[in-house]
Amino acid sequence: MKILMVCLGNICRSPLAHGVLTYMASQDQLDWTVHSAGTGDWHVGQAPDRRAIAVAKKYGVDISHQRARHFIPEFFDQYDRIFVMDRQNMEDVLSLARNEEDRRKVSLFLEEDIVPDPYYDEEMFEPVYKMIEKRCHELVHVL
Repeated sequence: MKILMVCLGNICRSPLAHGVLTYMASQDQLDWTVHSAGTGDWHVGQAPDRRAIAVAKKYGVDISHQRARHFIPEFFDQYDRIFVMDRQNMEDVLSLARNEEDRRKVSLFLEEDIVPDPYYDEEMFEPVYKMIEKRCHELVHVL
């Protein structure tokens, strides 16, 4: 299975989800490929936010090697599932969908809720990590 995690800048939420799900899939010996991207292009080529790297490291997940990418329509061909972190990301990704098959691949990461963007609130990185960790644990058992 090939999974793409998407947030706004690809430096906080989606790299955390990318790293956590990759780690969990590896632990369960699942043949999954997980990557991440952003709907905005401001951080392309940059490493994740230092606070995201730190909170992931605290829980034994290394995301420091990741680099931000901008979401492109070709990703619909490369991934089986595309998980977005909030409703604006959903709108942005769906606006690039070429057909109904593309649209079916896209869903909210938390199904009926959003993952808050911790970028402007240092105190949010740990709670966001915990949300992501919980959902990744669920995904490993339902996908």
